[in-house]
Amino acid sequence: MTLTELRYIVAVARERHFGRAAEKCFVSQPTLSVAIKKLEDELGVILFERNRNEVTVTPTGARIVEQAQRVLEETAAIGQIATQGKDPLAAPLRVGAIYTVGPYLLPQLIPILHKRAPKMPLLLQENFTARLAELLKHGDLDVIILSLPFADTGIATQALYDEPFRVVLPAAHAWSKKTRIPAGQLCNETLLLLGAGNCFRDQVLQTCPRLNLSGTTNLQQALEGSSLETIRQMVASGAGITVLPSTAADAKAAAGPLIA
Repeated sequence: MTLTELRYIVAVARERHFGRAAEKCFVSQPTLSVAIKKLEDELGVILFERNRNEVTVTPTGARIVEQAQRVLEETAAIGQIATQGKDPLAAPLRVGAIYTVGPYLLPQLIPILHKRAPKMPLLLQENFTARLAELLKHGDLDVIILSLPFADTGIATQALYDEPFRVVLPAAHAWSKKTRIPAGQLCNETLLLLGAGNCFRDQVLQTCPRLNLSGTTNLQQALEGSSLETIRQMVASGAGITVLPSTAADAKAAAGPLIA
């Protein structure tokens, strides 16, 4: 039994066709067929039922193919471990970030990482705080970027930077000339925020406690899961005002050297 034979049976099980499987494996169909017949003889079982229209996997064959897939994955992992041993910065870095941070921090972070570790693949994922913490604990992410405060005894945290909040207004708003706006005055405006359960929304409400009092504000909730960019565009259209992290408030829709 060889790894090549295992690759062949996995390919046939996936393609359900010997010819297509041979093409995927970059070998001739006779070569693939002979190798699979050799493996079947060695194991003493039939892996595939062959007919004119399709190839089906036998029940025993399905279990063997599943195990073969695991063997191939573990074999690939051995190669990755060896690569990491020669150059730790060549291993993938799996980074998670909350929705309100990712679009604004990652464009600044990625060029720095590429410069310091050009061979390191960077895998990025955006999600909510609770989900990112879960993925980190399960080993599916290496590091996550969240908003503090965050308390979990199983996760070590390190503060990266402090970021002020900015009030974002339509250009024609009466406050447009002000340099500072007291939090209490926000209660008199139609305030647009992200949906309930979003950590940034919670931070804004903690900073401005009066916003939580029923009847004291025209608090409007965007659809749950809406982005800060959507909120910013709603403000630009005159739908209300909002509070954003300074990176989001300063972001430009066409930032970066892009060509479309």
